[in-house]
This record gives sequence, structure tokens and C-alpha cells, in this order.
Amino acid sequence: MALKMVKGSIDRMFDKNLQDLVRGIRNHKEDEAKYISQCIDEIKQELKQDNIAVKANAVCKLTYLQMLGYDISWAAFNIIEVMSASKFTFKRIGYLAASQCFHEGTDVIMLTTNQIRKDLSSPNQYDTGVALTGLSCFVTPDLARDLANDIMTLMSHTKPYIRKKAVLIMYKVFLKYPESLRPAFPRLKEKLEDPDPGVQSAAVNVICELARRNPKNYLSLAPLFFKLMTSSTNNWVLIKIIKLAFGALTPLEPRLGKKLIEPLTNLIHSTSAMSLLYECVNTVIAVLISLSSGMPNHSASIQLCVQKLRILIEDSDQNLKYLGLLAMSKILKTHPKSVQSHKDLILQCLDDKDESIRLRALDLLYGMVSKKNLMEIVKKLMIHVDKAEGTTYRDELLTKIIDICSQSNYQYITNFEWYISILVELTRLEGTRHGHLIAAQMLDVAIRVKAIRKFAVSQMAMLLDNAHLIASNTQRNGICEVLYAAAWICGEFSEHLEEANQTLEAMLRPKVTTLPGHIQAVYVQNMVKLYASILQQKEQSGEKEAAQEITQLMIERLPQFVQSADLEVQERASCILQLIKYIQKLQIKEVPVAEEVIALFAGELNPVAPKAQKKVPVPEGLDLDAWINEPPSDSESEDEKPKTIFHDEEQRHSRHRQPEIDEEELARRREARKQEQANNPFYIKSSPSPQKRYQDTPGVEHIPVVQIDLSVPLKVPGMPMSDQYVKLEEERRHKQKLEKDKKKKKQKKEKRGKHHRHNSLHTESEEDIAPAHHVDIITEEMPENALPSDEDDKDPNDPYKALDIDLDKPLADSEKLPVQRHRNVETLKSPDSEAPLVEKKSKKPKKKEKKHKEKERDKGKKKEKEKKGEDLDFWLSTAPLPASTTQPQSEPEVGAAVVAEPQEVKKEEREEREEEEDEGKKSSKHKKKKHKKEKEEKSKDKKKSKKKSHRSEEETTESVQNGTLDDEPLPPMSSYRLLAENPYIKMTYDIQGNLQNDSQVTVSVIFENKSTSFLKSMELNVLDSLNTKMLRPEGSSVHDGIPVPFQLPPGISNEAQFVFTLQSIVMAQKLKGTLSFIVKNDEGSTHEKLDFKLHFSCASYLITTPCYSDAFAKLLESGDLHMSSIKVDGISISFQHLLAKICFHHHFSVVERVDSCASMYSRSIQGHHVCLLVKKGENSVSIDGKCNDSTLLSNLLDEMKETLSKC
Repeated sequence: MALKMVKGSIDRMFDKNLQDLVRGIRNHKEDEAKYISQCIDEIKQELKQDNIAVKANAVCKLTYLQMLGYDISWAAFNIIEVMSASKFTFKRIGYLAASQCFHEGTDVIMLTTNQIRKDLSSPNQYDTGVALTGLSCFVTPDLARDLANDIMTLMSHTKPYIRKKAVLIMYKVFLKYPESLRPAFPRLKEKLEDPDPGVQSAAVNVICELARRNPKNYLSLAPLFFKLMTSSTNNWVLIKIIKLAFGALTPLEPRLGKKLIEPLTNLIHSTSAMSLLYECVNTVIAVLISLSSGMPNHSASIQLCVQKLRILIEDSDQNLKYLGLLAMSKILKTHPKSVQSHKDLILQCLDDKDESIRLRALDLLYGMVSKKNLMEIVKKLMIHVDKAEGTTYRDELLTKIIDICSQSNYQYITNFEWYISILVELTRLEGTRHGHLIAAQMLDVAIRVKAIRKFAVSQMAMLLDNAHLIASNTQRNGICEVLYAAAWICGEFSEHLEEANQTLEAMLRPKVTTLPGHIQAVYVQNMVKLYASILQQKEQSGEKEAAQEITQLMIERLPQFVQSADLEVQERASCILQLIKYIQKLQIKEVPVAEEVIALFAGELNPVAPKAQKKVPVPEGLDLDAWINEPPSDSESEDEKPKTIFHDEEQRHSRHRQPEIDEEELARRREARKQEQANNPFYIKSSPSPQKRYQDTPGVEHIPVVQIDLSVPLKVPGMPMSDQYVKLEEERRHKQKLEKDKKKKKQKKEKRGKHHRHNSLHTESEEDIAPAHHVDIITEEMPENALPSDEDDKDPNDPYKALDIDLDKPLADSEKLPVQRHRNVETLKSPDSEAPLVEKKSKKPKKKEKKHKEKERDKGKKKEKEKKGEDLDFWLSTAPLPASTTQPQSEPEVGAAVVAEPQEVKKEEREEREEEEDEGKKSSKHKKKKHKKEKEEKSKDKKKSKKKSHRSEEETTESVQNGTLDDEPLPPMSSYRLLAENPYIKMTYDIQGNLQNDSQVTVSVIFENKSTSFLKSMELNVLDSLNTKMLRPEGSSVHDGIPVPFQLPPGISNEAQFVFTLQSIVMAQKLKGTLSFIVKNDEGSTHEKLDFKLHFSCASYLITTPCYSDAFAKLLESGDLHMSSIKVDGISISFQHLLAKICFHHHFSVVERVDSCASMYSRSIQGHHVCLLVKKGENSVSIDGKCNDSTLLSNLLDEMKETLSKC
């Protein structure tokens, strides 16, 4: 035996190991396949040996060969042998090979069940770990069913290493065996609170992935996720929770979004991890989208997100820049005006070297377009088109220009002449493959916008005249595609041509025969339309000779098209040539033919909707899947088949044509269709003369006529310039504004009414920018009885569909996992074993007992479900439901308090969190009482709001219009002010009060490292005064500073918060302080200090608090308030911006706004009421204030005066 072992060891010395195999493959590059074939033969011999070490070595080499693409499925049984080895090093090789080559179709995979179960129960944690890792790669439905209970047991293992792997593999088990989700879920939920962070992270990953697919089933976990989000320090766990859990749950429960705003905003402020910052911003955007219907405004949160994203976009790292642009595009969908203020930054990205960033910036510009800035944006894009290097990017620019202009059915175009000129300018591009896009736009605009046809025809005639320039040096499907559109437009709308003869001659030039066949075919077809139009003109004017000359010209030039290699061109040219020869004969006989020829092309062509064919309903009785003829039998010969098929078809068609509809029925149907079209408001009626209809339209004389600058001729070969239209558009808008100002002055003399207020507000809004032409955009036609829009069928093979399971229901006996007998045997006894003893008894009592048990179970289910719903509702109860009844009061604040409103939300969220902590300490009885009380208060508020909405409906509508008006986007504002800075560090700060504690304020300080050194051991100290003191840790003296809980690498910023206690808030005060820190660099470390003065303004003690107008009126009538007023001259900003500044910097909310007056309210942390009446004159602002404390009021007004004087 010993000799045999020695012999085996000697043999192994000469076996090739994995290193030898890799080295050999590298040395045999010329005959690699042959060498590998020899190695596989050697491996097969090694696998036949009894020595497990040799087999493991062979399997290891096979694993490498499998990575090179060789099939090793023939060695599946040998792999299982190595998996069953007792030695861990061999076992690991076996599981690695299995994880790479085993799949559901592997025959021997069923043999692994017992081996894996044995390894899962091994005392060696590494054996268990490698079994779990391998199983995750080749788990099948059968393996998942058989091993689910064993894996679930391992979730409670003593070793975190095993618990983590068991939790992760449960996700794969759920996918393969969905029935295991419900019994395993309670234990998986427990792992969210596991003491080991790795296990906790694994549980978060699994549940978040499940919640992403079926979020409604995991809504009850929201409180647990919220707790993890506010307590975890692991950035990756936070990203998972924020991105997957709350990103999926928030749309289902809007109240959840209101609780998330504050912690997410805090994370955005404090985190230095860009990945976490990006996900927080993304989720805030998603939350605000879900809250858009329930809460009126979140502009402060959006401004914060946009400011942080601007930092990302300005970063030198291309990846961060790309992510910043990606997130900006999400904000753009719901808050376009917040992004539009950063238009210059987006335009700068068009100069970036990275093409992906340029393309992402282009996508952003698409959504930033408005009627005001369309021409400006397109002008800059046209400059980039000229500079662009590479046809791919230039083609993308061209596509974006067209998309931007044509979006929303040409919603933002006010001057279609400008757009046509842009399209004509784009024809200069050489080498583009998007000529068909330009052509499609030319056709679409000319067909759908009747007012532009005359100008479009003149431009297209110019293109046809210069076709030799466009067609030269271009290939098929290039820019010459625009000639297709030009020829069609000139032919279809030939009545608008000024020099039709010249255009016809241009279309008949010999050079045209070099164009692609489909363009020549359009040329030939539209020559006839143009010829018919000229013929009619000549006959009406009595120029018979000129008419005959045109006919002769057509007969002379058309043969060149008859000789074309394209069959379509040949056919059209041949038919038309014979037609014109016949016309010539009639002309010789002096027979007028123009009317008959023009009748060939009578009628107007309207565009057809892209999905019109899909919407055509299938007639009753028509089976599209049925055979038209009898299916041919196999016995019939091939020669007979075509005869019988065609014979049957002829008979079928003849039978089908027999029942013809008479003229009366046709007339009746025609009348019914016309009646239906007349009654349909969305059907645009056609008219015989579109130009006449346009001229007869009421109000045409009031449309401003655009004076085209004759210094820029339209028919020069160099193409028209679109820049002239930008200047013309500016002049036209200026004239419109002057006219509106005159109207406004006239209206002021009349009585003030609701309609007057409405008109006086919308002086600058986009909707008032009138188009330069009467635009009648023809909609796309749909077939009669069109079907509703198509619904995309869901994938029937979706593995996540089976995981849509209600996890709140209690577990039924039939749903429990198959358990081995040694576990909970008593509870799992089968009723079949007791059946022989009970058989003799009557069956009736059995049925009664069964029914009784089922009823009890159903009751239990209902109670548990209700309880879980109540728990979630109670957790969310501090966030009020988004009720529509509160809108009349909240909507007036939308526009005026654009930035201040979200701070109110922040305050409410902070209150909620503190109330939640307090409630955790109190008894459940007290909770229930409090909950009822809150409900009663809510119902009272609802009643009040209903009364008010009925009582002052007119006022409400006025306020809403005032509030929602946005003359222009608000400038970015920050509440952080500079505290101090030196070459090493910059400090900015913000002070926030808290209604829950009337003697405390929180100072948030952002520390930014400006140097290239590392800053550490930072300590902040502020000298206390009699009134204000810094809150220090217990045991600290007055002279001790508070350490800053982080270090700052170069270029990094972070935020810390410090709490101050104070007695009186009626006076502003300044406290001296010092920041000490150590600067560490390559040369060594130095101690540095930075002195500063911390300014506590009176406004920092105010909390933005909403106030209804009736409560505001009662407060003013009470007589308990002191009064004071100020006046500030030289104010040039709009009233909108003025209110926004007061709301943002001084924490006020708008109660009501009418014209240039607004009432505002705020409350101090010590309960002082502050009421303001703000009036704006031409260049001045007067503010009348009332407050409980006269000193506080005068100081507040002084601070406001200082803020407004900087405007």
C-alpha cells in the first residue's frame, strides 16, 4: 500500500499542472488547437485514475480550457467526483468547474443534491461557503425546492460569513422557486437588523432587488428602511436603500416622499461621496415628481439639487460630468425653469472633447427650449454644425436641430419662414446621411402650415435652380434627398410660383438624370403638375403660342427620362410623354385642355398618422389566420397546385364582386360620413381654396406683416441666412409689447375686475408670444372607427412575474417549505396518519370543525393585514395626506414663495422626526389619543378650507394666477453666507431655528479645503455671551472648543452642525470665534488658526410658517401687535423676485398676493407673530410690519432694508 502511494506521488510529479498548460499554450501559438487536443487526451487519461488529487488537477485544467471556449460537458460526472472530495482545496476546484459549466440542461445535476446538502451542514464554514457560492451559479428549480429549507436554516448561522452568503443565495432561490418567498421572508426581514454590517448589507441588496420589481408588496418595510437610511454609515447600503427601495416605494405612497425630503436633503448637504450624492439627487427628483400633485412647491430642494449637479458638471472628471447631465435631464421634465437658468453651462458642454457628453448636452437642450429662446439655441447649434468635426456628431447635431424645432407639433416656432430658412441652410452640409430628415421636415411644414406655402415654394424653387450644387459630390441617400421635397412642393403648390417657367426648365435639365431613381420619379410626376399650372395660366391669358412652346419643351426633354435605368422613372415618363403628345394634337386644333389637365391633380393631400394602418379595425367575420383557399394536399403534384389556386381565386373574386352597392346607398353613406366629420371638433375640414380661406379668416388684417430685409435677397445661390429672422423676431416682439402696454393703460382707466387682473398679469408669459403668421397646422388623419392605442404585451417568460406575492398574508400550511422530520415534527404531523382512528366516526362534525377553523383563519388574516396597514399609516401619520381641499390656501404661495416653501416642509419634516422619537417613548394608549386628535384637527382644517373656497372663490382664482406666474426663471439663491476664509480653508454657514425648542438654534457650517494640503484635527470654538452660548459636551469648560468630526483632503468640502442656546431673540448679535486646524503636506505639519465673527440675525430666529388669510385677518384685528414701516428706493427687480428674496432670506410665506401688493407671515421660535404688507411702486418698495415685539420688528425691517438695497 505504501509502495502504491509512493508510486502515485512520483506519477503526479510528471503530470502537467495548470501553469504548465498555460505555458504550453503560449509556446504553441502556431498549432494551438493541436496542442490543446493533445492536452485534452492527457486529461481524459488523468480522470480515469483513482487518485483524487490527479482528478482535481485535471478538472482545474479543464476549467481553464472552458474559459477559452472548449466544451467540457463530457466531464460533468468527474466534476461531481471532485466536488465530493473531503479536502477543501479539491472541493473548491470542483465547485468552480461546476459553476462555470453546469446549467439547467446538465443531466447529472440531480446527483449533486445530497452532496450540496452535506456540504451545507458541514462544521467547516469554508466548505459551506464554497457550496453556497457554487450553487448560486447553477441552481435549478428542483435544487431550489429541495435545498430551500437548508439554506433558510443557514440564515441563522452563528458565523456572519455563512449568514451573508445564505441571504444572498436566497435571491436566486426565489427566482427559481417562487413558493419559497413567503415562508423565508420573515427571516430575511430579520437580517435587516443583523448586528453584522455585511449581513445587513446583503439583506438590503436582496430585498431592494425584490422591491424594485414588485414594490407594492414591500411597502410595509418603509419604516425599517427609513431607520436604516438615517442610521447607517455604509454608503453602498445607503445607495441601495435610496435608489431601489425608496425609488420604487415613493410613487406608491406620496406620504413617504414627504418624510424623505429632509433626510435626503441632509445627505446631499453632508456627503462627500459623489456616488451617494448622485443617488440622493436622483431620488429627490423622483420624490418631488410623485409629490407634484399633492404638495405645491419644492423649489428650494430642486435648487439645491441643481446647484449640486452644477458642481458635478463643472468637475474635470468626465464620468461625473456625464452623470450630472443625466440627472439634469430628469429635473428638466418636471422643473424646466430651474434648469433653464443654467443654459450657458449646458451650451459650454457642446465644446467638450468627449462626444458622449456633447450628445447628452444636446438631449438637455431639447427640453430647455421655449418660444423665447428657440431662435437663440438653434443659432448656437448652427455655429456648432459648422465647427463640428466628424460626420457622426454633425449628423447628431442636425437631428437635434430638427427635433428641437419640430417637437410638440411645432409648439415653439413663432416664425415658420425662419424655420424654412434653417432647413435650407442645413442643405449646405456635405457628407450627411440625414438628407431625408430635412426633406421630410420641408414636406411636413409645407403641407401642414398653409400660411408658409408661398415662402416655402419660393425657397424650394431656388433649391431646384441650384440642384447642380447640391447633387455634386454626394452619394445616394445624401443631401440630394432634399431635391425630392423641393420638386414635390413646387409641383403640388405650383399656384404660388412666381416664375414657373424657370422652375420647369430647371427640373428638365439633363443633369437631373444623374440623381437617384426615386428622386427622378418625383421630378417626372411633379413636372406634369407644374406643366398643368403653366398651361392654365397661358390659356387664361390667351397666350396660345406660349402654351404650345411649353408643350414642345416637355416633348423634347422627357425622352431622357424614358431612357432611364430605373423602371419607375421609365413608366412614369412614358405615360406622361404620350399624354403630352395627345395634348399637343388638341392644342393644334385649338381645343382648350388646361381645365382637364389640372383636374388630374385636384384635391388636397393631408398627412396620415404613423399608426393609422394599425388602427384600422378588422371587419366582422374576417379571420386573418384562415386559409384563403383550401390547403393543398400532399398527394397533389406541383404542376396542379398553381392551377387550382388561381382558379379558386378567380371564382372567389367573381363571387365577391357580384353584390354591388347602388348609388343611393353610396350617397347615403357619403352624407353620413360628412355629418360625422362636421360634428367632430377634432376633424379639420378641407377647403377647395386654402389660400382664399386663409385670406377670408377673421382678424387676418391684424396679423403683423413681416418686412423682409431686401438687402438679403432670397434667391441668391448662396442660400438664405436665418440670422435676419432673429432680428426681425426681436423687433416684432418689441412692437407687440408696446401695443400691450397701451392696452394696459386704457384698461387702468376702466373699472378693475377679475378679467382686468388676469390680463395685467400675463404680459411676459410665453403664451402671449403671437406667431408671425396665421398658423393652421393640419393634424394627421386617422381611419374611421380607429382602435384605441396599442398596449404592449408583457413578457410571459418574465421570472419576476411569479414573485408578485402578497407577503402580508399569514402563511398557510400548504405553503410551508418541505422540512426534514427532525425539525418541528409535532407541528407537521400529517392528518393521514390519524385517519384510520377517526374513520368510524361521523363526517359531519369534521366538516363543522373545518369550517370553523377556516373562519378563524380568515379573521386572523384580516386582523393582521389591518394591523400592518395601521402601523404604516401611523408611521406616516405625521405627514398629512395630499388633500385637494388645502389647495386654495397653499396655491397663492406657489409663485411668490417659490424658494421659501420647501423650508417650511423641512421644518415640518424635522417636527415629524422629533415627534416620532417622542412617541416611541410614550405608551400606545397615548399614541391612539394623539392620532385621533390629529385626525380631528385635520378634518377641522378641511372644513375651514372648504368654507373659505366657497366664500371667496374669485379671490382664490386671482391669487392662484398671481402665484403661478413666472415672468422668468428665478436666479439661483443660497442661504449659506461666508463666515471666514484664508488660503487653506473657506467656511460658509447657515442658521436654522426649531419650533420644538424655543431656546436653541442650529448653525450648519460647510468647511471647504482650498489648498493642496490635508487638513485635520479641526476644532471650532465660539466665545459665549450672556445671551448666547454654544452647546458643548458634558464636562467641557467654556473655553474648550468642539472638534469637527471629519478631516478634509485637498479640494473636498463637508458640513458640520453646532447647537447654540439663547435667551432673547429680539436683537441681532455677533459672536467671536476661532477655528484651529493642522495643515499636513509633504514638507511637514503646521498649526493654523482662522478667526471669524458669527452673525445671528433676527431673521435666523424665524421659521417659515403657512398662514391662511382668515387667520391672518384675525391676527391683525386683535390689537396686540406693534406697528412699524420702511421704504426702500431704487428697486429695479420684478415683484416676483422681490417676494422670493424676502421669503428665502427672511423665512416668510406669502398669505395672499394681488397685483403688486402681498401680505406675508412668519413666526419666531419663541412664538412672536410677524405680519408684513409689501407694496411695490415704480422704483420703490414700502413694507408695513406688525409684531408682538416692537424691537424685534424694527430690527427685522432694518435687515430687510439692507437685503433689498442690494437688489
